[in-house]
Amino acid sequence: MHKLIDFDFKTVRNTYLIAEIGINHGGNIQTAKDLVVSAANTGCDAVKFQTYISEKRAPKNKFPDLFNLLKSCELTFNEFEQLKMLCNEKNIEFISTAFDEESIEFLDSIDMKIFKISSFDLLNHKLLEKVANLNKTVITSVGMGTEQEIDDAYKVLAKNGKSKNVILHCISAYPTKEDDAQLMQINILKNKYKECVIGQSDHTNDIVVPCYAVAAGAQIIEKHYKLDDNMDCIDSAVSITEDQMALLVKKVRNIEKMFGQPKRLLSFQEKEVLKYRRKNIL
Repeated sequence: MHKLIDFDFKTVRNTYLIAEIGINHGGNIQTAKDLVVSAANTGCDAVKFQTYISEKRAPKNKFPDLFNLLKSCELTFNEFEQLKMLCNEKNIEFISTAFDEESIEFLDSIDMKIFKISSFDLLNHKLLEKVANLNKTVITSVGMGTEQEIDDAYKVLAKNGKSKNVILHCISAYPTKEDDAQLMQINILKNKYKECVIGQSDHTNDIVVPCYAVAAGAQIIEKHYKLDDNMDCIDSAVSITEDQMALLVKKVRNIEKMFGQPKRLLSFQEKEVLKYRRKNIL
């Protein structure tokens, strides 16, 4: 697997592929473990979960339906520690989105190297500052964000100059239509935040858009993940299967080969025909 924390943020070309398990495990630790093992088999680089205390993420008195859903999918800190250990065994990076102070501190205590910020917390500067102060790699999705909101969030995350920041273009629609992917935003973000790695968090229901996102310059792809089409899970409509993820990994690696290195190189075939070049002949 690629090591995102070792990336040279200015020159890296390899694409980092994240299987977004999220809460597709439905609160079942064995299902969560099965998803980790399955994702590791595809050749992707990381799996990502969501770590939260339901009462803080969606208070029942304000969001009763959402609270009940999240509570049914909540895993304990001990269970997340088991998942982290399993990821270590399977040589796949463990990442999670932290939604509250206790979850941030717990994930830091188990030496999680990469923190994720949800689009829904883009304006939550208190949480952003807490994560930024850990001086780790931080991946932030910017769905629903205006240019000013993204810039304000970036300033909070980058103000201590020690965190490595990743920004993911994201359309917060579940699912997102391919026509609504707005992949031009990848280049806009790359041009504005030159010191960041830029990627895409995809919510379409196939792998076409992520492939085009890589061609457009995305260096990280986050894609919702499920075991197979028979799996009944929360984010099924925006998730791809093990077979699809394996195909996505293969296609992305081929795209990388097609684009080659970020410098002028002669191919072996070109060297073979150098002798036929003409100079100063009319």
